[in-house]
Amino acid sequence: MSEAPERPKDHPRTMRLQRFLARAGVASRRGSENLMTAGRVQVNGQVVTQLGSKVDPAKDVVTVDGVRYDLSSKPVSLILNKPPRMITTMDDPKGRACVADIIPKDRYPGIFPVGRLDNDTTGLLLFTTDGDLAQALLHPSQEKPKTYLALIQGALSPKAITQLEAGVELEDGITAPAAVEPMDPQDPRRAKVAPDGVPAGFSVVALTIHEGKKHQVKRMFSAVGHPVAALHRESFGPLELGELPQGRWRLVTPDEQAALDMVVKAASEEVSGWKDRS
Repeated sequence: MSEAPERPKDHPRTMRLQRFLARAGVASRRGSENLMTAGRVQVNGQVVTQLGSKVDPAKDVVTVDGVRYDLSSKPVSLILNKPPRMITTMDDPKGRACVADIIPKDRYPGIFPVGRLDNDTTGLLLFTTDGDLAQALLHPSQEKPKTYLALIQGALSPKAITQLEAGVELEDGITAPAAVEPMDPQDPRRAKVAPDGVPAGFSVVALTIHEGKKHQVKRMFSAVGHPVAALHRESFGPLELGELPQGRWRLVTPDEQAALDMVVKAASEEVSGWKDRS
């Protein structure tokens, strides 16, 4: 295996190969690195495995498993209101219902979900062909807010609210401070997590977190004595689900795309700052 010839570092058109693959919608940045080390990526007919290799998008021919990719098309991002009993994957060997059954993946090759929602969790799930965007939204340093509506057993006491707001201790550490909003019985948003009505002995709470620990929201409520019966994600970063019906998807609006572009720009500037300080 060989390396692609590397142009001078100050060449304005060159970029790292894994970044090229992410921007072309092949996979996330990390997924692109895995494709390279697996020997599945070629540049100008040569297999490239070295992660520091650079390419010129205007001149070099980049293929993955024999399929050519370029940056001629703008990245695509869309929002899905995920239904329950559906796993977050683009392919399931076991034949289970998955989000790929809804998303027009043939129309948008290379599209993938940004993060995941549990099988029984509903609500906002972002898909994109932009690996840089996925990296920017999911990187822990970015701390993008995520708001969930939770149907919980019982009603939160003032003590439980204070605990959630300050951070609760889980097996993998103490959670960051969260925003807690017990929802009024007349609040129409409650129907998003309890479409058949809120059962007696249950209540609905809006919780905004800035982390992405596994099953975090469910574990936080359990830690304060209020197990979650149903969970719905209402917003993620600058995106809000709005009135999008369950099981339906839509492309992001121009304003939403502009907000996402700002997320990518901020993440890029932060990385540049780290490099300057190192």
